[in-house]
Amino acid sequence: MTAHGGGEITPQEIARRIEQALPGARAEVSGADAHFSATIVSEAFAGKSRIEQHQMIYALFKEEMSAQSIHALALRTLTPEQSGKRGGRPS
Repeated sequence: MTAHGGGEITPQEIARRIEQALPGARAEVSGADAHFSATIVSEAFAGKSRIEQHQMIYALFKEEMSAQSIHALALRTLTPEQSGKRGGRPS
């Protein structure tokens, strides 16, 4: 386990920040060593393209990405309606 202030970020911290920024969102984040994967379900994604959805999330971690605390962040973004369609890919 690492102490805060060392520049490292945890999956739990990433999920917490996403859920704070997008009220009602559910974020599941995994990964380590600056490489993370996140699945995020939020009503805030409704009516937005996948690129716009991803830009919303990347904007939250701009500083960490430029400082390489987050080297890679793979995203899967869904609206609540899309998350209910098992096996379906978001458009």
